[in-house]
Amino acid sequence: MPSAVWATAGLLLASNIFMTIAWYGHLKFKHSALWLVILVSWGIAFFEYCLQVPANRIGHGVLTAPQLKGLQEIITLGVFAVFSWVWLGEPVTAKQAVGFGLIIVAAVLIFQK
Repeated sequence: MPSAVWATAGLLLASNIFMTIAWYGHLKFKHSALWLVILVSWGIAFFEYCLQVPANRIGHGVLTAPQLKGLQEIITLGVFAVFSWVWLGEPVTAKQAVGFGLIIVAAVLIFQK
């Protein structure tokens, strides 16, 4: 596998950690003002973009845009499953895992020639 693909996957992993924190981290702080969690989420999302944009730039050419999106979805589901269990205390159920698995199968199909 080319080093550009590894670099892309690593950057996508890091960006998805920031994205997941920005999108779902505030759920533990429901008593905080909505405007405040929006601003904090935007601040966190800035770092997600600082990683996501280079990931797509590095990966495009070695991977197609649909393949980049498929890779991102696979990484996103893994990051979210861990985050949901560790941060929110909501482990993914068996049915949800099957659903995520089907989404991953769909994303993997994008890589088939």
